[in-house]
Amino acid sequence: MAMEAMRAVQILNPSGEVTMPRPERTRVMCVANQKGGVGKTTTTVNLAVALALHGNRVLVVDLDPQGNASTGLNVPHHTGVPDVYDCLINSVPLEEVAQAVEGIPNLWCVPATIDLAGAEIELVSVVARESRLARAIAAYPGHFDYVFIDCPPSLGLLTVNALVAAQEVLIPIQCEYYALEGLNQLINNINLVRQHLNPRLEVSTILLTMYDRRTRLADAVEQDVRNHFGDKVLQAVIPRNVRVSEAPSYGQSVMTYDPGSRGATSYFEAAQEIAERGVKEPVSRNA
Repeated sequence: MAMEAMRAVQILNPSGEVTMPRPERTRVMCVANQKGGVGKTTTTVNLAVALALHGNRVLVVDLDPQGNASTGLNVPHHTGVPDVYDCLINSVPLEEVAQAVEGIPNLWCVPATIDLAGAEIELVSVVARESRLARAIAAYPGHFDYVFIDCPPSLGLLTVNALVAAQEVLIPIQCEYYALEGLNQLINNINLVRQHLNPRLEVSTILLTMYDRRTRLADAVEQDVRNHFGDKVLQAVIPRNVRVSEAPSYGQSVMTYDPGSRGATSYFEAAQEIAERGVKEPVSRNA
């Protein structure tokens, strides 16, 4: 219990003394994987909260019509709330729809409402449809250390907007049998976007999620992913953890819901690793 309490204090950082390195330039990270249920939103929310609690200014852009990242950060996203749809379709400035996340200093969220479900169709006829989000982020008057874009589980125009806006792609990979299925298609799409729309884009980070140490399968998937992606795979691995699954139903990240849990500790370690990598390898700023 004492160890758990110590971890909780380190993660919640009430004194503000523990800080994670801040990048020299804004890092815009798109969290993508067209396979559903791999932990994209959970990863986005928890990394954002961990970095914000440790001295970084962070913006989360919820680009999934289901609005799960907005739910996880307890940000209102019912019909009628200004959201990312207004930015993409009606060119409303991002700062007018960004909401401060209650209880987490330095963290803001651009919510998604159900209106976003129609955006894929409406964007088809819009001028410069692939770069609407990139322009909105570039026009934001404030400075962020990190911008996390939570993508829908598809490879449509919303995900393309995220890939054009980002410099880095973070891919969460579930430690299960079908984990690598469909990943080739995602990598191909990323390469196409790099060739035609965003030459700065790179897959910078792979995060293994839902890891169950009791199974040989999880170990086999981990080895496959590490052999394939090498240093891009974070050393931190996110375990299967009940607390991680419970937290969103309370409108919280696992970092604040149960900061002493294995899930919170693992996301804290992943955030720390991402922050340290960012200082070693400065990313060009375009936001």
